[in-house]
Amino acid sequence: MNTLWWQTVGTGNCHLVLLHGWGLNAEVWRCVSEELASQFTLHLVDLPGFGRSRDFGAMSLEEMAERVLAQGPDKAIWLGWSLGGLVASQIALDHPERVQALVTVASSPCFSARDGWPGIKPEVLAGFQQQLSDDFQRTVERFLALQTMGTESARQDARLLKSTVLALPMPEVNVLNGGLEILKTADLREPLAALSLPHLRIYGYLDGLVPRKIVPLLDAQWPQSEALILAKAAHAPFISHPAEFCAALMALSQRLN
Repeated sequence: MNTLWWQTVGTGNCHLVLLHGWGLNAEVWRCVSEELASQFTLHLVDLPGFGRSRDFGAMSLEEMAERVLAQGPDKAIWLGWSLGGLVASQIALDHPERVQALVTVASSPCFSARDGWPGIKPEVLAGFQQQLSDDFQRTVERFLALQTMGTESARQDARLLKSTVLALPMPEVNVLNGGLEILKTADLREPLAALSLPHLRIYGYLDGLVPRKIVPLLDAQWPQSEALILAKAAHAPFISHPAEFCAALMALSQRLN
């Protein structure tokens, strides 16, 4: 069986698995990994089909979650950013006994706008899917630019994201399309309402992909979860506000222990 690229650093008692977002790879966490490795045993993963885990084709959300969990520690805080938040959430739903806490970062249980639910218009995601086959690299770059828009450090944050993508071979088009399909169709709002694990949701106030309007809606649906909104952050809060991001995770770890 193919194995995912997986790196473990740090010697903390608490295991923390970091799952990246669409089109990217685990290098995106380098801006916070040194700080986090001083407190956690940190697991950096390239999701199936992405980065150094390119030997995998497109997968469903459930398949991706199972594949990642197969290499995971027995018990950990599972943190997912954006698309990775759906993967981490699916793991928490399917195998709660392996999850100490769930952390979702700039992620939504339902990325697509639906009746009365704020999100990305499905036709926008469909447009990205169409454009992938026309101009692959430019489409990925446009999507990355959307993630930092509005922040004070938008230009340098976008450069960092772009360099993370370009540092490794690009994912296959079918893998990127599969990821967009998950973003377009997944809806975990109801299943996650029944989750009794500790659940921290971190948002960027300026996020153009995961609108802050979902925060009070989920507060009402998921009273057992906790939300943190970083006022000047957009879709990549750990890049624009690494100190606040790390502090939130360390505070969570102290509460769990």
